This record gives sequence, C-alpha cells and structure tokens, in this order.
Amino acid sequence: MNYFESFKLGDIYILKEYKVCEAEILEFANKYDPQSYHTDPIAAAESPFGSLIASGWHTAAIFMRMQCDSFLNQSHCLGSPGVDKLRWIAPVRPGDSLHGENKIIQLRQSQSKPDRGIVQSAVSIYNHNNALVMSLETTAFFLKRPQ
Repeated sequence: MNYFESFKLGDIYILKEYKVCEAEILEFANKYDPQSYHTDPIAAAESPFGSLIASGWHTAAIFMRMQCDSFLNQSHCLGSPGVDKLRWIAPVRPGDSLHGENKIIQLRQSQSKPDRGIVQSAVSIYNHNNALVMSLETTAFFLKRPQ
C-alpha cells in the first residue's frame, strides 16, 4: 500500500486503459447531462460534433475510475479537496479507448494534520489516437507511514 512517502516529485503513474461504449455514454447523459449531442445519436449527427459524444463530466468520472484502478485503491488515500484547471480539450466518442498519466508535481506535509501529506498531480487523458481529450490537476491527502 502506498503512503505519502511512497510518492516522489516527478513520478508518473500510468493510468489503465478504459474503453468507452455508446450505451454507457447514453446512460450517463440521460441521467446527468441530458443534452442532445450526449443522448440522441441522430441529433448528435446534426450537431457541430457530427456524432454522439460523452459528457465531459462522464469523462471526468471515467478518469476517476482509471485512477482508482491504477493506484489509488492500492494507497492510503484520505480523499481530495477538489480539482483545478479541468479542461475538456477534445470530444470522447463511442469506441474510444482512453489512457493517461498522473504526474506528481508537488508534495507537502499537512500543517494542520501531521499524520498526512498532500500530493498534487497533473493529469492528462488521451484517446486511442493519442489525442489529448482532458487535463486537470488533482490534490489528494495521503496517510503518512506509521513510525
């Protein structure tokens, strides 16, 4: 299990691949982001996107799954206060296979809670053509290794 001390500045964690399917795009969008280019393939074909695309919020949720599967679930992560600089750069379409990386850009001790540290990361998510589709910065709390 990774503790705060396991992370090193500049480390890159490769995020496991995730294949996006049309049914999942439709299910998420119908529930959370019911815009026609996310919910209706026929209307989406007439949109500026030219086809059905995933909600950006769906892409962000997929990123979270990728991150959990790749290293968070093997860590003593204590949650996150949020994300910064979230950008949806290119549409995610049915059949896309997403992959990515999480680069450690800052490490610091918590001033208020000495049992934990704070890890800041820059994240890039790409499609199967290696086109950048989303970027963001994350901050997370990790338990320090017991003495």
